[in-house]
Amino acid sequence: MAHDLRISQFNERHYHELEHDLNAPAVKAARVDLAASLRMAARLGLSEGICNHFSALVPGHPELFLVNAYGLSFEEITASNLLICDFDGNVVMGDGKPEATAFYIHARLHLHKPRAVAAFHTHMPNATALAMLEGEPLAWAGQTALKFYGRVAVDEDYNGLALDNREGDRIAASMGQADIVFLKNHGVMVTAPSIAQAWDDLYYLERAAEVQLKAMSSGRSLKQIEPEVLLRTARQMSEEDPDSARAHLESVKRLLARHEPDFAD
Repeated sequence: MAHDLRISQFNERHYHELEHDLNAPAVKAARVDLAASLRMAARLGLSEGICNHFSALVPGHPELFLVNAYGLSFEEITASNLLICDFDGNVVMGDGKPEATAFYIHARLHLHKPRAVAAFHTHMPNATALAMLEGEPLAWAGQTALKFYGRVAVDEDYNGLALDNREGDRIAASMGQADIVFLKNHGVMVTAPSIAQAWDDLYYLERAAEVQLKAMSSGRSLKQIEPEVLLRTARQMSEEDPDSARAHLESVKRLLARHEPDFAD
């Protein structure tokens, strides 16, 4: 996986260091993880045309982030065609450019929320459907949803496309200490300390939304979970999360290696 480093105002001072660092094994591994997440999101119907975007901080360089290039569908993403950008909008490595809203949302999230090593934004159908309803999106009536208890924020103020830093800053602020934000009338943003955890949360968030909508469509009342059980289960899930998330993403990569091996190119 070879890359050409773009000379920009940002990297002229550090050209030789960056050329070596951005081809390091840890960066290549992050590329493969992010590409796998994008490809599997496509296979599961979680993407929307060329409009959604996943990003991750570059290992060893928290001032840079990986992101999918504008114009490519998730199905077309490979590890090598992911871009590396800085927070000022420069493409440091790669061909193409990020989609405008991808830059303004993701750059500001990574800047303001250091814990957000990975940030996945989608209009995936079931979670987005919940974002279109009045009130709290998740009902805490199904086990899968309990993975997200105490970790979700809601941004009630839809302002159209995020085309400037102010809107990116506002979305980042709306998250507070939460990992996930339902963007009302828009979609969802999932952030996590690793790509694997972001993938795991994205997948299970959509599953939780799907079963909740199915239950709601029955017209019958949802059976609520007792608060004590809810809290205990949420803690149990958080304790196993990093290891389980890594195992989940490794299973995704094995599946893709059989059916779409070019994802790692």
